Amino acid sequence: MSIIAQRKQDLIQEYARTQGDTGSPEVQIAILSERIRNMTEHMSLHKKDFHSRRGLLIMVSKRRKLLDYIKRKDVARYEDLIKRLGLRR
Repeated sequence: MSIIAQRKQDLIQEYARTQGDTGSPEVQIAILSERIRNMTEHMSLHKKDFHSRRGLLIMVSKRRKLLDYIKRKDVARYEDLIKRLGLRR
């Protein structure tokens, strides 16, 4: 359900805006998207795990808020990010 440290470092390097950038919205959204994918796989196996379902919904909501923030600030960055992540919006 969580992501391993090496995968997290790979995501940070791929989506960072500058060298050493770990807190930009792009990096946060990429990490959240990876966690959401892992949690979705878990939920397909464990359909009655309602506590994890709540955590999944919280992560999806947080990602949505960050995406809305980027869209408000710079639409081109938003469109590039959703294309790179493979999100449908």
